[in-house]
Amino acid sequence: MTTTPDATAPPDEPAGAVAALFGGRAELARGFFGHLSTTAVARGLIGPREVPRLWERHLLNCAAVAELVPAGASLVDVGSGAGLPGIAIAIARADVSVTLVEPLQRRVTWLEEVVADLGLENVTVCRARAEEVRGVLAADVATARAVAALPVLAGWCLPLVRPGGRLLAVKGRTASEELTASIDDLTRLGATGWEIRTCGEAALAEPTTVVCVTAGTGVRRGGPGRRRGARVRSTFEKSRRGRGAPG
Repeated sequence: MTTTPDATAPPDEPAGAVAALFGGRAELARGFFGHLSTTAVARGLIGPREVPRLWERHLLNCAAVAELVPAGASLVDVGSGAGLPGIAIAIARADVSVTLVEPLQRRVTWLEEVVADLGLENVTVCRARAEEVRGVLAADVATARAVAALPVLAGWCLPLVRPGGRLLAVKGRTASEELTASIDDLTRLGATGWEIRTCGEAALAEPTTVVCVTAGTGVRRGGPGRRRGARVRSTFEKSRRGRGAPG
């Protein structure tokens, strides 16, 4: 009798790439993999068919983006979902302060559980939409993966970074075509530069493609309405204090 391989069976860990991208924090990466392959699947954050390729397609693909983040930077991950790329970057780079922005409560609850279980002191979880944290967050870098088309993503993310800061949008093989088609929109949104970078070339069989967009001084950074802004700010500050950040 022939048996069909279990599509959800965890694959062998690519030890060389894990060591190259996570270094001394590889054990934390393994812990994150454990959450992604079990509770994230059970709660619908990750499809079961993605489990065999979690390392290369998701964890390592996202961790590679860390090479584009400046030392000691603050980073906001928009539409964080299952913590990709935000948690992967936070594990790879303990010097980077990461805020995960996610509007759906069930995802926020899972993210908070994972962050607490892994003891990630450089991560804060904030339940909000991107437009609700304008005027609340001002980061050096914004990241996003599989969230929206580039013009929409830039409209959400550029107001969350300081002038000269960058949006790092993880994209696929059509990144060049998408960027070319988006230049007029990026200019209108106040971006002053854009380029495509590939990350993890020394460690990954298929390097990560990232569209990097630089925010100018003309980006509109007005905050949300007073009541909504106060609610989000209160939630954000409580979350930061819960992670051990100064109040």
